[in-house]
Amino acid sequence: MKLADLDINKAYTYADYLKWTFEERVELIKGKLFKMSPAPGTRHQLLTGELYGLLWTFLHKRPCKVFIAPFDVRLTRRAQNDTDVTTVVQPDICVVCDPSKIEARGCIGAPDIVVEVLSPGNNTTELRDKYNIYEESGVLEYWIVSPQDNNIIVNRLVNGKYVGSRPMVAGDTITTAVLPGFSLDIQAYFEQ
Repeated sequence: MKLADLDINKAYTYADYLKWTFEERVELIKGKLFKMSPAPGTRHQLLTGELYGLLWTFLHKRPCKVFIAPFDVRLTRRAQNDTDVTTVVQPDICVVCDPSKIEARGCIGAPDIVVEVLSPGNNTTELRDKYNIYEESGVLEYWIVSPQDNNIIVNRLVNGKYVGSRPMVAGDTITTAVLPGFSLDIQAYFEQ
């Protein structure tokens, strides 16, 4: 089967997703198929790897775990059955503090933190579609990293809605209530 063989107007489930063997990476958002960008560029990879490394070092031997793409995150509040799950995403980085959400095929339910590093061509999906689904699913913090602008916007869930920070730039430090004691120096992060 090839990606081109799929009907883009059809709604799909995680059960369908598990059957696909084509090379292209895809995500499902509310049953709709989204083709992921080609392999990320070097700066995207460096920034993703750097933040993953900082989080992994901080979380080592702590209850919360950090994961890097490709890692399936099935966003659902009710359904556990593969045929009922219609949203499967692969965030660049996610932090999961509830061990019951982690299983052999990835994460089922909302991670505590999701980080997406923008790439040319995927900004619409990241900024609109994923923002909405992460908010609806109860992701506590959604960080959007912009390599082009050297900034990070942190969206925090407050009463079921995201409240976004101003763009965090050189001279700023990100902290998070989800991971007390963790801090990210923006200038040092983007200079690596």
